[in-house]
Amino acid sequence: MVYSHCWASGGLKESLSAVARAAERWDCSGKPYVLDGERIFLRFDVAGAQIPRYFVTRRAALDGIDFLVIDQDGAERSTSIPPSQWLNSSADSQLRIPVTDVRDQSRYFIAAFDRVSHRMVLDGAHLTAWDDSGQTPMLLFLAALCGMLAMPLVFNAAFYRVLRENFVVWHSALVISLMLTVLVSSGLSMWWLEIPVMTLSWMQTLLFGGSVAAGCMFTHGFIEPGRLHPKLRRALIWCAVSAMSLSLFHALFPYVARPVQSTIYTAAFMPILMIFIAVLIDAWSRGSRAVMFQIVGWAPMLVVGIIRLVTGLVPALESNDAMLLFYIGCVFEVMCTAMGVADRFMSLKDQRDRARTEAEILEGLAERDALTGLFNRRGFEKRAETLFAHGFTTLAVLDLDHFKAINDSYGHAMGDRALQATAEALRPNARVDVFRMGGEEFVMLLRGKDAHAQAERRRKNIEEMIRESIPQIKKRVTASMGMVDMVADAQDGVDIGWFFERADELLYHAKRQGRDRSIANWAAFEMPDGNGMMADGPSHDAAMFRMKKTSVADTAAPSARLTTTEV
Repeated sequence: MVYSHCWASGGLKESLSAVARAAERWDCSGKPYVLDGERIFLRFDVAGAQIPRYFVTRRAALDGIDFLVIDQDGAERSTSIPPSQWLNSSADSQLRIPVTDVRDQSRYFIAAFDRVSHRMVLDGAHLTAWDDSGQTPMLLFLAALCGMLAMPLVFNAAFYRVLRENFVVWHSALVISLMLTVLVSSGLSMWWLEIPVMTLSWMQTLLFGGSVAAGCMFTHGFIEPGRLHPKLRRALIWCAVSAMSLSLFHALFPYVARPVQSTIYTAAFMPILMIFIAVLIDAWSRGSRAVMFQIVGWAPMLVVGIIRLVTGLVPALESNDAMLLFYIGCVFEVMCTAMGVADRFMSLKDQRDRARTEAEILEGLAERDALTGLFNRRGFEKRAETLFAHGFTTLAVLDLDHFKAINDSYGHAMGDRALQATAEALRPNARVDVFRMGGEEFVMLLRGKDAHAQAERRRKNIEEMIRESIPQIKKRVTASMGMVDMVADAQDGVDIGWFFERADELLYHAKRQGRDRSIANWAAFEMPDGNGMMADGPSHDAAMFRMKKTSVADTAAPSARLTTTEV
């Protein structure tokens, strides 16, 4: 490779040949380039060197490039190369232009750059005899890197379906922007698309700002609540907006303050870098778990940022993008933050599962009677139709007899013990579900051919259970009960409330008949053909009949449809 050792500056209208022959205008001292002139000239000594085939330099906003070759005998050959003829190089962020005028007898090769916007265009300019074939292994590595960068996007899609957290979206935006940056800056894009050199230049600028903005917004949402100072969290939003605005302006208007614009643009990212470092330190000091993944993942990228800032702002240093470290940083950042997202996903999922479990427990407690542990009225309303659908078609309403007298004679504490003993006597099982509706009133939903016998057996057990478990209560404690068999209407389904009212009426009918007894009602059925036939007793094929809802008061012959069991 042949690099320049001399440079000069001038105006756009100056003759390239005149500047080339004005020896006093050339600076060969090695001092840093100055972009004050609208046209910068670089002189390459090619005498005795291998004949170059390409002129290569870094991509940046640039109006044009002209070449002048001067032979040892003074002969000159000039070429003007418009941007449309510049080629993308497979090397990092470089453009290349074929060189055809250099010969064995050539002495100097001079390149004139019109309106250079960045010093790295001059720092990286060189002549080479080699094409891009040597970059193939590196491009294969970068292609594999892009594949690795794409993998977290699949996981993010799955995570977002579960979490619906904004930081997952921002992490995806960060991954996409970094992947596109690798494609654009490395030359991989030329394998698929012939994108003009200057288009790639402003795309690279926008993608850089987008990567910084997405990284700030990801960190803003990723660090746990309470683990970052509120002002620093708000500052990350400011950093994201600033990074995107700076890059957009610099890409669209690269020549507004051309001699110093790139320096100002680079320096403007210094506060963003300092704020980001302060965020990591503050979150770490506050015990953030998420920030540990951030620190490991962002470490190489922060080093890249520092290198670019220092070399871009110090004139004595050659500007350096540290692209190899940037590629390594992409791997670290995406893989570490992807693991952080997965870790945060598991943490949030665990928190939500615990919250859901606690809510279900609280909801279950709200449906349970605190004294007896049975389902309460709310639990009955929520479960009754489901139980009916599973065959629990017998409904019994039960009430303790003269319960007020127990409270008055023995106190409310003893009354509570009597209610607990009642719940124990009713004993829910696979065929019986029991509810305390309030006070001394209980409801049973039963299934099976012996549902009435099960209900009656439990009613009778109440007296014995209270007598054995609470010997302090000397008087008998009995219960009265009303039972109905429920049948669903073919059109309207089952009306649990209506059947509950019927059972409740039968309960009070039992109390009026002397208490300590059960009354069971098998509802009357009307044949679908409307012939007026009535059937007493439980239906053996309920689907063949339509319920005729009647109350005890409406029954023409109560004795025909009421069964009273007395003790």
